[in-house]
Amino acid sequence: MSAEAARSVRPAHEDVEQEAPAVVSRPGRDPALRLLEAMLFAAGEPLDEATIAARLPEGADVRGLLADLSADYADRGFNLVRVAGKWMLRTAPDLGFLLARDKPEPRRLSRAALETLAIIAYHQPVTRAEIEEIRGVSTNKGTLDVLLASGWIRLRGRRRSPGRPVTYGTTETFLVHYGLDSIGDLPGLDELRGTGLIDARVSAGLTVPLPSDDPALKDDEDPLEPEFDLSFAPEPDEGEEYGGEDEEG
Repeated sequence: MSAEAARSVRPAHEDVEQEAPAVVSRPGRDPALRLLEAMLFAAGEPLDEATIAARLPEGADVRGLLADLSADYADRGFNLVRVAGKWMLRTAPDLGFLLARDKPEPRRLSRAALETLAIIAYHQPVTRAEIEEIRGVSTNKGTLDVLLASGWIRLRGRRRSPGRPVTYGTTETFLVHYGLDSIGDLPGLDELRGTGLIDARVSAGLTVPLPSDDPALKDDEDPLEPEFDLSFAPEPDEGEEYGGEDEEG
């Protein structure tokens, strides 16, 4: 057998299992921190701390590493942020406008859809009839269809009342899109007044409910039927506002 042929022959066990290459530590850089960076960079969705801990060396201080990485990225072009109780890398807010021109312009929600989404976020679990009562106008079914199709709201259950109407609530996708760690981070009444979204002269009796997206059904909710059929209205043409218009009473 020639020397070249001999080098091409490997023991059978070497083909069965190959050891994972060791993570090379660079001077002054914690290997666990490098692993965490790579994990977050490659992730296609936010990661929770349990998932992160499972992929780091045993005994790694996950929260400490996240705090270190967050501080390290605080003044960079992208930041480590916590959304929906999970962690992800996101473009720094002050640089977002530079990248916006390179992304296709998203379709704009109609005013009716935005108002409906806000009511669901603050008043969940809420039914269509309750949404209409708060808004003071009838709501087109297409408005709810669009919000469901976007993944920002979900069907929770059925209200224990005549007709057993469906109840709606927000989703984790809603929190991620708006950069919220929890539904409790939605602005309160004072913040809404400060942004001009609510007139500072409104009645002193006006209150904004404390939102909760607890997935557990409330005492007045029943679970949805397993065979419940969910179908959405067709999407509008490119460039149009979507979310439907209010129905005329």
